[in-house]
Amino acid sequence: MGSSLPESGATRVQAVPPGRTNDTAHTKHNERPSRDIRLFWCANAADSLGSQASGVVLPLLLLGLGYSPAVVGLVAGVSTATGLVLGPLVAVPADRGARKRVMFWSAVVSALAMGSVAVALAVVEGRPSLVHLLTAVLVERTATACYEAAARGTVALISTPGNLPRVVAGLEAGDRGALVAGPALGGMLYQASRALPFVLDAVSYVVTAVCVRAMRSDLRADATDPADPADRAADATDPADGADSADGTPEPASSPVSPPAPRSARGTWSALAAEASAGFRLVRATPLLRLVLVWTTTVNGVLAALYYDAVFTLQERGHGGTPMGLVLALSGAAGLAGSLAAPRLVRRLSPARAVVAVSWLMIPLAAALATAGGPWTYGALFGGFCLIMPLATVILQARAIQGTPPALQARAGSVLATAAGGAAAMAPALSGLLTAHAGAAVPALACAGVLVLLALHTTFGATRVLTKDVPARGRGA
Repeated sequence: MGSSLPESGATRVQAVPPGRTNDTAHTKHNERPSRDIRLFWCANAADSLGSQASGVVLPLLLLGLGYSPAVVGLVAGVSTATGLVLGPLVAVPADRGARKRVMFWSAVVSALAMGSVAVALAVVEGRPSLVHLLTAVLVERTATACYEAAARGTVALISTPGNLPRVVAGLEAGDRGALVAGPALGGMLYQASRALPFVLDAVSYVVTAVCVRAMRSDLRADATDPADPADRAADATDPADGADSADGTPEPASSPVSPPAPRSARGTWSALAAEASAGFRLVRATPLLRLVLVWTTTVNGVLAALYYDAVFTLQERGHGGTPMGLVLALSGAAGLAGSLAAPRLVRRLSPARAVVAVSWLMIPLAAALATAGGPWTYGALFGGFCLIMPLATVILQARAIQGTPPALQARAGSVLATAAGGAAAMAPALSGLLTAHAGAAVPALACAGVLVLLALHTTFGATRVLTKDVPARGRGA
C-alpha cells in the first residue's frame, strides 16, 4: 500500500478547531501518541516490505507463465491508474470519520487478494489464470488506494505539531528500509517457491490490519470543521438549512418531528462533487500546498525519468538485471541514512534554506548522470539523490500536514499524491522517447534543466512560504 509519500499522506479522538482548547482531549492525546506512532510505523514498514517483495517478482511471474511483455505492462499500467483515480474519491469517507475502518478493511481485503494468488500458485497446479491474477492485482490495488487515502490523514491525528518531522521521517525510513530489503527478500523467496513472495505480502497486510486495529485512537477528525470548504459550500447552497417558518422565526435544519427536505439527485451529486473536490480547492488556494505540489510532482517525475534512462542505458551497454539491483540497493541504503538523519537536521536548519539547498544540489547530480558509465556510478549518483531528498521531503510533508485542516487531510493528501504519481507514471514514456530519438544523455540533461527551473521557483517561493509560522490545527498544538 505504501506510506505516503510518499502518502502517503495523527492521533486525535476529536479535532479541536483552531483557537479553542480541549483539556480533556489534550490529556488523552498525550497518554498514547508514542504507542500509536510506533504501531503506525510498524504498519507502514510491514506494508512496504510485503509490497516490495511481491511487486518485484510479479512481472517475473507473468513472464514465466508465458505472458508477453505487453500484458505485463498492461497489468502494471491498469493497477497504477486505478490507484490514481480512486485515491481522491475514497478520501471523502476517510475525512468524514471512517478513516480507521477504511484502513483496517482495506488491509484485510489486500491480504485476501494476495493470499488467493499464493494459494493458486501453491495448490492449483502452480498456474493461475490471467483473469485470476489480473482480478487479484486490481482488487489489491483498489484496496491499497483506499488504505493510502485514509492513512494520509493519520499522521496529523497521532502527532503533535512539533513531533511531525520525526513521525514523517520514521515513515520515510520504513519505506527506504523496505526498498533495500524487499526486492532481495522477494527474489530469494521466489527462487524457493513462486508462491512465497505472495505469502509474505499477504502476511504483511495482516500485520498492517492488526496494527491499525490496535491503535487506541479512532482517528476521526471533526466532520464539521469550519475550515472545510466543502462544508461551507454545502451550508451556503442547502435550501433546507436556515429556512424561515411562516411566522418569520428561524426553522431548525432538522428536528425529531420533521426531517429536512430531501435533496434532489442533482443536488446530491453536486454536494458529492463539492466534497470530492475540496482537497483540490484547498491546494489551489494555499501557497504552501501549491509549493509542495510543484516540488513533489517535479521531483517524482524527474527521478522516474532518470531511473528509466539508467535502465535503458545499462541495457544498451550489455548489463543485465543485477546492476539495476545494485543501483536500487545503494539508493535505498542512502535514502534510509538520509531519513534517519532528517529529524536532527530539521531541528538545526532553517526550513526554507534546507529545501532551497536540496533543490540546487540535485541539479549537478542529474547532469552528472548524462556522463555516467557503469552501475557503480549510477548507484553513487542515485544514492546522492536519495541521501539529500529526505530532508526536503520531511520538511515539506510536515508543513503540509500542519497547515491542512483536520477534516481535509486525506483529500488534500490525495491531490498531492495523485499529481506526484501521475508525473512518475508519465515520465518513463517521455524518457524512452528522448533516449530513442536523441540519445541516452539527453533525458538526464533535460531533467537537469527542469530541476534548474524548480530550484529557481523554490528559491523565491520557499523563502516566502516556509518562513511563515504555520498555525497549529487541532489538539496537540
